[in-house]
Amino acid sequence: MAARARRVVYPLFQRGGPQLRIFRPNFFMLAVRPGVPQPEDTVQFRVSMEMTKVDIRNYLERIYNVPVAAVRTRIQYGANNKRNHRNQREKKPDYKVAYVQLGQGQTFQFPNLFPEKEQDTETRSFDDFRSKYMEKEKQKQEGDPRRGGVPDWFGL
Repeated sequence: MAARARRVVYPLFQRGGPQLRIFRPNFFMLAVRPGVPQPEDTVQFRVSMEMTKVDIRNYLERIYNVPVAAVRTRIQYGANNKRNHRNQREKKPDYKVAYVQLGQGQTFQFPNLFPEKEQDTETRSFDDFRSKYMEKEKQKQEGDPRRGGVPDWFGL
């Protein structure tokens, strides 16, 4: 006798699947290092084109508990002067920039991700750079010590 197949019962379909719904904003906010010096209480973000000033304020206050005093936005239009391999114009996408002024007494300093690198370039002089470069060139000319004195032009 053949085994009977089990009948799988799925939950009833409900429009939008409310039992599976998770309320998360479908927006992104990217903190951007400003090109022009800003006041210490102002942060620059690149945000989704659909976000409004109210959305930005609610996003920061409700999700990250950051007090917001004011929000200013602008739309940066993408460059339109590049051409592809078919000589067709290509346009970079537009994006929205938000300037968020933080609440009373709040400041934001963009983190310094590479502090050692900046200190090295400030303290290093031209003579140090030249001596390191010359050492590297000498090592290249000496050849590989594992070759046992056989010149580089003689391939093994």
